[in-house]
Amino acid sequence: MVREKVTVSTSTRTLQWKCVESRADGKRLYYGRFILSPLMKGQADTIGIAIRRALLGEIEGTCITRAKSDKIPHEYSTIVGIQESVHEILMNLKEIVLRSNLYGTHDASICVKGPGYVTAQDIILPPSVKIIDNTQHIASLTEPIDFCIELQIERNRGYRIKTPNNFQDGSYPIDTVFIPVRNANHSIHSYGNGNEKQEILFLEIWTNGSLTPKEALQEASRSLVDLFIPFLHVKEKNLHLENNQGRVTLPLLTFFTFHDRLTKLRKNKKEIALKSIFIDQLEFTPRIYNCLKRSNIHTLLDLLNNSQEDLMKIEHFRIEDVKHILGILEIEKHFTIDLPKKKF
Repeated sequence: MVREKVTVSTSTRTLQWKCVESRADGKRLYYGRFILSPLMKGQADTIGIAIRRALLGEIEGTCITRAKSDKIPHEYSTIVGIQESVHEILMNLKEIVLRSNLYGTHDASICVKGPGYVTAQDIILPPSVKIIDNTQHIASLTEPIDFCIELQIERNRGYRIKTPNNFQDGSYPIDTVFIPVRNANHSIHSYGNGNEKQEILFLEIWTNGSLTPKEALQEASRSLVDLFIPFLHVKEKNLHLENNQGRVTLPLLTFFTFHDRLTKLRKNKKEIALKSIFIDQLEFTPRIYNCLKRSNIHTLLDLLNNSQEDLMKIEHFRIEDVKHILGILEIEKHFTIDLPKKKF
């Protein structure tokens, strides 16, 4: 059992954050219990609900998402010399727990000669990917056959359900749950009377071993902060929209002025072809980089040929990501910057 305590001062009181219990119930099951106090009436529920949703929806994990073998006719077939069906093997691959800081998709593989058992330790992975439990079972080989499968691993968040259209030549997608948090609960203890009533927030977190409950709590907290940052940068700039009832005036965020800021970048031109400048050369965060790559944006020219609206349609892309891109482009003044065909 591990106990930790962190004190945070606010303008009215001192909040104390404690880890009151931490244990490993197995290689793939970690448990942690935390408290935050003292909170004013209602605050514990506000924080507890938000943190629980972030724990179960915003934290990224690494999983095997696809398997490929030319010897497999279809997902529900059986192979001579292998005890499990192809479907059972795919389900076993789904349960493999991985830990990594990689973004995007990467290749892995298994190549084993029977007879014998195939386990997680037989997976050949990129150096920065770690298997949490090497004993996880994959298949049982009953004859001296070669068991070779190509795998695809990916870091992402949420879950992904395979569809019939995902099946390609010898390649089989796997229903994937990227969420490393197995469960999260919160409860509240109130004390005091009347206007002096205060609350203590209790958080319970279970993870799959790819990260500790403390790490999960920190990741969830960072995700919540990132989501609320745009509201801290609002400027009174009005946007007029027409509807059936008349004219509506809405406030516009300052970093929606994408076109104006890109116009300033034109002052720093040099004779370098935009198509020869790859986004790998720009200091984008790993998440932004992978979002752009998944959308087939590989060069600076590709990037500037997309409007602001196009960028905001990218999955998991946020308003602050657009602001981050602008900041990087302003720093890299030695690049040639031209306006896109569409206004950002």
